[in-house]
Amino acid sequence: MSKVLSQQEIDLLMESVKSGEIDTELVEEAEPVKIKTYDFRRPARLSKEYMTTLTMLLEEYAKIASNLITTQVRSTVTLRVASIEQISFDEFLHSVPYFTLMGLFRSEPQEGMQIVEINSQVCLQLLQLLCGSPDTRLSDTGNGKDSFTDIEIAILEEVVGNFGHALQLAFRDIVELNVKMEAMETNAQLLQTMSPNEPVIMTTFIIELLEDQTFINLCIPYIFFESMLEKLSFRNWFHSGRMTDPSDKDNLTKNLQSVPVSVEVLLGKTNVSMDSFLQLELGDIITLDKPTHEPLVMSIENMPSYLVKPGVLGNKMAVEVLHYIGGDID
Repeated sequence: MSKVLSQQEIDLLMESVKSGEIDTELVEEAEPVKIKTYDFRRPARLSKEYMTTLTMLLEEYAKIASNLITTQVRSTVTLRVASIEQISFDEFLHSVPYFTLMGLFRSEPQEGMQIVEINSQVCLQLLQLLCGSPDTRLSDTGNGKDSFTDIEIAILEEVVGNFGHALQLAFRDIVELNVKMEAMETNAQLLQTMSPNEPVIMTTFIIELLEDQTFINLCIPYIFFESMLEKLSFRNWFHSGRMTDPSDKDNLTKNLQSVPVSVEVLLGKTNVSMDSFLQLELGDIITLDKPTHEPLVMSIENMPSYLVKPGVLGNKMAVEVLHYIGGDID
């Protein structure tokens, strides 16, 4: 950390400059001029402010994709953002290896096509896990492959689809996307989805699977972000007075309607000795601690919530809700 000058030191320094003891021209020449090269063929379309917000969204994307793939293959998968670059589509194609797998997605209502490029090593590991192979590192038998069979591509299609679903979930606070996979390709040179000079955002993720680390690339064209630039604004994203959208409450209520909850009714409890338990026979009667005239407690997600009265409805046992107790059973 540079030293902070006191007022006395500043006064002495100014006196030295006035008296000629310090040559200001030499000081100015000693400081190199900082010049940053700018390539007009590759203009940076997204400013630093937008890139900061986009980085947060892509980090969220990595977490969501990790959870989706982990659940699917039943083995720990971790993604984290390694780098985010603004390059041309042609540069992206030249960075893709010959033997790889790419998923092409269309996200309505946004323009452009998004590409997820998955390293062949990851694909082979995922194939082994999905086909029931032990949770071990990639065997040497798959290292010599230079293409995927139709069956392997069919198996990997659902995995690649999860990367598109993660994109839809990561951007849900910005825009409602309807992400659909258009196609799967294994040869980058056959892609004709956009102009070679089209600016794109290429995000490289480090993926950890079965003690191995490799890379996954996500290519999103700049045209995808054009209509949402205002929402990517750092000030808009973190504005403290931002009003809650009334539709958020309706969407939350709608989503909660389909959440399953466990409901249990306890008839009663009792204690028996081990000797009595071992001598139980068909037709024996066990006395519980609840009188027949007292209401029973109905618990929701293991929390006592209602007093109920047991009965029968048709050919099934049922309960009638009497009183809400809200967790208080005293």
